[in-house]
Amino acid sequence: MSRVGGRPAQRLARSLAEVAGSQLRAVLLYGSHLFGGAPDRYSAYDLVVVVEEYVGTYQALRGRGFTHRPPRLMALLAWWLPPNVIAYSPEGEDGPIAKCLIINARDFERELSARSRDHFMISRMIQDLGVLYVKDATTEQWLENCLAAARRTVLDWAVPYVATPFTAETLAREMIAICYRSEIRPESGARASSVFEAQRAYLVETYEKLLADASSERLVVREGDGCRSAHRPGWLARTRRFMYFTFSKIRVTARWLKHVLTFENWLSYTLRKVERRTGMRVELTALERRLPLIFAWPRLFRVLRNRPAEEAASGRALPPGSGGDT
Repeated sequence: MSRVGGRPAQRLARSLAEVAGSQLRAVLLYGSHLFGGAPDRYSAYDLVVVVEEYVGTYQALRGRGFTHRPPRLMALLAWWLPPNVIAYSPEGEDGPIAKCLIINARDFERELSARSRDHFMISRMIQDLGVLYVKDATTEQWLENCLAAARRTVLDWAVPYVATPFTAETLAREMIAICYRSEIRPESGARASSVFEAQRAYLVETYEKLLADASSERLVVREGDGCRSAHRPGWLARTRRFMYFTFSKIRVTARWLKHVLTFENWLSYTLRKVERRTGMRVELTALERRLPLIFAWPRLFRVLRNRPAEEAASGRALPPGSGGDT
């Protein structure tokens, strides 16, 4: 984790700090705009926005016109299934847009620990991250501790299950693949590999340190140039892991329905992302656009079934009329 950010990302963070005020603890950048995973002019900046409490944050955002949903409804949705996702574009259509995962400090700490209720936050926070804003030095140390706890969970859900002997590189590659398999996603099957390659140096260095610490604690055993888990998981551990990822996928999928309420203009954003990552041009009918939750599901399932094994060139969609319509 390091201080980062191009000018657009920094402007977004400064705007959030101005709007949220004392409610804001930290703003983290992850995803394609951080590690160069083929973003284009339509790509949103992926931000994690850690706040003190939900109602006050949404009151501040609504007061400035950045969300139009009732603050207590947004807080209820966040309590039920954190985090909420909102679109944030303080400079309007011509400025940068952020996809903000808004989560309070208590939920952030829990969801990056062994007590996490699903894999949503862990999947994102064990990768390379950049700090755009942090409230103070105490918060920065707390943030480091939370992220270290998230990385340490890899010793439970990945290390005992990867082929041995493994290195930091092979562990990190499989770890990212597990995270992508834990969700239903619109990207091509090769997305996990391209995400790993884009941040290979960071992942290898970070997880070499994790394995070194685990070796000193005798949680992993050195075997030639690689490692293996010191403890082979029994049937109970495997069952718990299976149930965790099963329920995690259900909870992550349930967030799609919640995003319809929290993420304004969600349909256009989703269509652009599908086209950018798969090269499949998606044309909705008027009825599907008017009532997407009722009529667009069959088309969504066809997209997921027919998405290509490889990403579209540079992560961009095919132009209209070039084929791939669904």
